Amino acid sequence: MAHRPVNHGQAKDRYNPPHAIRLPSWFARPIYANRNTRTVTSLLRRLRLHTVCEQARCPNKGECFSHGTATFLILGPVCTRHCRFCAVAGGDPRPVECDEPERLAQAVRAMGLSYVVVTSVTRDDLDDGGAAQFAAAIRALRRLLPMPRVEVLTPDFAGNQEALEIVVYEGPDVFNHNVETVPRLYSRLRPEAEYHRSLDLLRRAKELSPAMVTKSGIMVGLGEREDEVRAVMSDLRRAGCDILTMGQYLSPSPDHEPVREYISPETFQRYDRIARKEGFRYVAASPLTRSSYQAADLFRQCRKDSHFQRRTRNEDEHHGQAFRDRSGTGRAHSRTSHDPEEVLR
Repeated sequence: MAHRPVNHGQAKDRYNPPHAIRLPSWFARPIYANRNTRTVTSLLRRLRLHTVCEQARCPNKGECFSHGTATFLILGPVCTRHCRFCAVAGGDPRPVECDEPERLAQAVRAMGLSYVVVTSVTRDDLDDGGAAQFAAAIRALRRLLPMPRVEVLTPDFAGNQEALEIVVYEGPDVFNHNVETVPRLYSRLRPEAEYHRSLDLLRRAKELSPAMVTKSGIMVGLGEREDEVRAVMSDLRRAGCDILTMGQYLSPSPDHEPVREYISPETFQRYDRIARKEGFRYVAASPLTRSSYQAADLFRQCRKDSHFQRRTRNEDEHHGQAFRDRSGTGRAHSRTSHDPEEVLR
């Protein structure tokens, strides 16, 4: 059952901005602050790295930092798009930093991460949408020993097939791209994105690398209907999506889209059951679920399925060579004017 908003005045809680209503009781969370929190924050500042945890004002930031992990945001903190729900700043981005992938790898080594999630702002100002930077980040992480598992959460690359191939060629363990909401709400919430373009991106990623886990997420509480949510689930499964995440939308500020409805934990449980019946190999659905929240656990659960037996490093290399042979692409294919490794030469 959904929880309808009731105005309780001008609460100024960080995740309950002045224009909003008080959060339901199920959002109560402990305060996370320990040595790990300070260490992660200090390391990120020293290495000049951004996280979606901070830039998107994620409500799980304290928990993740306290556990010594974070979701890394590459290509700067400024997005070229202006989604009504997103806290990341929009505007004119800075030039691509060619040493960012190595700084990312340094952070992962220092944090001792065995599973890394790398996402980015949308960079429509770049010919490849930032795909070469994703590829360089994956390569930098693959050079670490022990080699971590890598999940990428990418933008839609404006539908650029070559950009998608640049990323998939590098063999990420999980390819994640969020559809975010139901198609009816795109014109209001994501005017520069296209629902079917996102579906096509996920479908083509799976076609390029059938063994790669694909993943997508949707927010609820923005005015969508249940039948629309079910339709999105069906569309994602037809696109070959393996993992689904669903969480409650929380408005970052009075300037962003307001919460239209708080969805109860019981409704999330029902969505979980529906999604599993649709055929998703793993589902995470709860008010505080976010796309990269506990991503390593989701990946491990998905890989328990016999369809996704863990590939050895040799199998990963074989997969990369097979993709290159099939597509007629190679490392030269991924060079662009802003490719970090090209600049370093």
